[in-house]
Amino acid sequence: MIPSRPLPCSEEFSTPQEYIEALLEFVQNTEIFQIFCGGVHILDFFTSDPGIFHSALPEEWKEFLALRRFSLRREFAPRQQKLPVLPRSVSVGMKPKKIHEVVNFADYVDTLSEDISKQTGSEISHFVDFGSGQNYLGRALASEPYNRHVVAVEGRDHNVTAAKVYDLTSKLAVRPKMMRNKKMWVKAQETLTPEQQRDQDAIRAAVQEVEGADNFEFQPMNVQEVEYVAEEGKGGVQYISGRLDSGDLAEVIESIEHKNTNDETGKDLSLMAVSIHSCGNLSHFGIRSLVMNPDIRAVAIVGCCYNLMTEKLGPPTYKQAYLRPSLQALNGRIVRESEKRDPQGFPMSQQFSSYKDNGIRLNITARMMACQAPQNWTRVESDGFFTRHFFRAVLQRIFLDRGVVSRVWHDGNGDGQDDNKEKQATPFNMSTNPVVIGSLRKSCYASFKAYVRGAVEKLTTSTEYKQYAAVMNEKMAGITDEEIEGYEALYLPRKKEVCVIWSLMALSAAVVESLIVADRWTFLKEHKDVVKDAWVETVFDYGESPRNLVVVGIKK
Repeated sequence: MIPSRPLPCSEEFSTPQEYIEALLEFVQNTEIFQIFCGGVHILDFFTSDPGIFHSALPEEWKEFLALRRFSLRREFAPRQQKLPVLPRSVSVGMKPKKIHEVVNFADYVDTLSEDISKQTGSEISHFVDFGSGQNYLGRALASEPYNRHVVAVEGRDHNVTAAKVYDLTSKLAVRPKMMRNKKMWVKAQETLTPEQQRDQDAIRAAVQEVEGADNFEFQPMNVQEVEYVAEEGKGGVQYISGRLDSGDLAEVIESIEHKNTNDETGKDLSLMAVSIHSCGNLSHFGIRSLVMNPDIRAVAIVGCCYNLMTEKLGPPTYKQAYLRPSLQALNGRIVRESEKRDPQGFPMSQQFSSYKDNGIRLNITARMMACQAPQNWTRVESDGFFTRHFFRAVLQRIFLDRGVVSRVWHDGNGDGQDDNKEKQATPFNMSTNPVVIGSLRKSCYASFKAYVRGAVEKLTTSTEYKQYAAVMNEKMAGITDEEIEGYEALYLPRKKEVCVIWSLMALSAAVVESLIVADRWTFLKEHKDVVKDAWVETVFDYGESPRNLVVVGIKK
């Protein structure tokens, strides 16, 4: 099952290592890539002249457009499957995207486990699903025709509750037996008013008045008490609640019930860690579990939500000092996230961590952009978010002109100060104080005037944003509709600049995703004493599910 190319890079690179060396060199030394992936922010699009569009784009595009060489290939060829269509009892609750993912990934990991069994002579006893959510994948694997044993690890109780309800529908679980006398139940209900019949305390009191009620159960079913009955040759599900904070699965493994398998009690477990779209560092935990736990024989992890990853090495370092403003002064979240220096964060591999002494570093802006799927953008969707970004950029200009925010100059040392205030402001020597607005009512996006009014109202009345209330009341109270319309008329011809830059940022960030995936693969390859094989390949159609690269590792 191992693909001919263990990393789906361009064929112009003869080996994965040649690709990675060229990728790291490009990321570390290509100035315009650094600008688009973390060096600019939408808030300061119009707060300087000539603006980001004219300041960032070079006359010659040849070198930058070469970034397409460094994006991993995302073509997907569907495989022959045991279960090409999920039965309704298993697919309940799933949207089409999730059905596509579950159909393809369940078959993928089932086939992978069969190949491992053929090669090693040892069967995979359980799949351990990291961040199982409502257990859509596990339910498919535990059902016909796979009949696998699944350990669903999930930290949110409401997801586990929902999963157990779906397990009843799919017949993986059965309702607990309850003694209930319908005649006695009706008799108790007749003593209550319609309003009391909706009150659990009133129902309980009425039940106690019915003769013989002590021998019967009148309470509604507790979904946590559904029963899972192990049957010969059938699959099963076990839920383990808790949040993982590393790849050490010792506590999870200790909790696995052997009785759910056909193995003899006490027989060594042989586990495969799997996950569809484990968020942020959870993907790191899944991949690390292969080298940290003797019972984990293989991993197959599809990551997502790169914005939730932490950074291991601290803020990025750039050859050009003028790339720093948006990192140091513009957005407090960028600084906070970058300074966490989390050992569980990016990068995982030693090669990426130590590259040219400084290592490879991202920031949250670059990681958020890596979550985009520009190839899937439609005209309607694009127009919607380009308009929202345009509105926000112009509003920041209004905030600057009216004194809500101020310019923060960059002197190259990262302290936000500069003695020469007479020079022309550019996106690379100046930024502005961030104002977090968040989402607004849908009606606020009908026009720029409605957007400004809605944003100011939120920032002056919401208790969540009370830190902005005083300055907003002082600086923005007197703005007229005519002033707002004047700003819109002034900047509307430049809306296309927002569209171009945002698109280029999203397209550039495809390299960021490739960088993250290549780092995870490299981490596995570096552990040669433990890992026999490792590769990356596509498991979903990009149009259906753009986070479609699985990182696979097989233990020796």
